[in-house]
Amino acid sequence: MNREEIMKVLPHREPMLLLDQAFLDQEGVAHASYRIPQKPFFCEGHFPGNPIVPGVILCEIMAQSCFVLFVEAFEQHLVLYRGLDAVKFRGTVHPGDLCEITATLAEHKGSLYVCDAVLSVEGKRSAQARITLALTPKA
Repeated sequence: MNREEIMKVLPHREPMLLLDQAFLDQEGVAHASYRIPQKPFFCEGHFPGNPIVPGVILCEIMAQSCFVLFVEAFEQHLVLYRGLDAVKFRGTVHPGDLCEITATLAEHKGSLYVCDAVLSVEGKRSAQARITLALTPKA
């Protein structure tokens, strides 16, 4: 999916839409990418002279990447964050970097889905997390 196709299912919009491309492979692994803009709003003041993408933004990029696992559910459900565990930051991410994300479904309990996500830049793991999402019926 390209950015326009992603916007048809993911409710996020600028400046919080943090995916450029996404797809689900034959093994059920979600793949997504996002190029950090040269002057993103979330790097203003973080840190002057050496902008670094905040960890919370990396977590949001990984969570949005998990949506690919639930594309078919978006017509009837809203997918919401319910937990964030085992978060590790292994490298810094800077404006201009291309983030490549993989996400897999690890567990499913009722309406809760636990996903493992990894964000890499130039083949090096920069962040990882276990993300719990809930499928909530749309009103």
